[in-house]
Amino acid sequence: MKILIAGAGGMVGRALTEHCAQKGDQVFSYDHSSLDISSAVRVEELVAAAEPDVVINCAAWTDVDGCESDEVRAFAVNANGPENLARACRKVGSVFVTISTDYVFDGTKDDFYTQRDNPNPISVYAHSKLAGERKAQQEHARTIVVRSGYIFGAGGTNFLSTVVDRIRRGERLKVIGDAWGTPTSGKHLAVRLRELAELDLPGIYHVVNSGEGATFESFSRAALQLAGCEQDLLESVSFDSLNRPAPRPRNSKLKCLVSGLVGLGPMPSLRDGMVEYFGSKVAKHTETGQFSA
Repeated sequence: MKILIAGAGGMVGRALTEHCAQKGDQVFSYDHSSLDISSAVRVEELVAAAEPDVVINCAAWTDVDGCESDEVRAFAVNANGPENLARACRKVGSVFVTISTDYVFDGTKDDFYTQRDNPNPISVYAHSKLAGERKAQQEHARTIVVRSGYIFGAGGTNFLSTVVDRIRRGERLKVIGDAWGTPTSGKHLAVRLRELAELDLPGIYHVVNSGEGATFESFSRAALQLAGCEQDLLESVSFDSLNRPAPRPRNSKLKCLVSGLVGLGPMPSLRDGMVEYFGSKVAKHTETGQFSA
């Protein structure tokens, strides 16, 4: 396939570029400096020149608190950006795949969120991402929306790497023990993005590592266990105790209702994703059954 990747400088974009190259695809990778997706003119110029089979959007402004104080920028990137890419794809006949977020839900549900649940965003970031989903779908029928969350992996700043790095520096860290999500390996997400692009079945897909999900605390403790770090610097706190600028959903666990129906296999487990992240040398730490995430 001929694949154009927007946001190739980020964690998922890098993993996707590497994976597609390994599969023998012709890859056009653009980071933010070479492709600002909020620029409709630049988007159309590059997509028209490449005439790709698929465009995969990994670009976004993911600073949830930053978005809360700059709604204009949030919507320019997270809403207008996917719309611009979808329009360009329609003009050249490309499949369009864009990454959205688990934060489009309000977090009041106790169980997993599926495609049957109505989004109800509670932050500017979440509103902008949901707008991006809908604008892209309205602009181009061959749009695939991929919701994910708690993404971790190499090549970027994410919760997993931050926890381990700070503990190794001897910092005390507060982690939420009563908020749930479904952490997802960036590498595993990249593999599924390409599978969906090849499948070319428009719709909304929830893509997360399999399992029962995790709290920030259980995720952090499992990470420290795998990294061989002590856990006594972790302090468990409640979701309501942290006064942050932007509201977050208390529960944003995702499950996909349609992946199996369209022939896609199950996603790897969270345990597999974390072991892969830290390397096979730490696999022995998970053989005792003490893995809590």
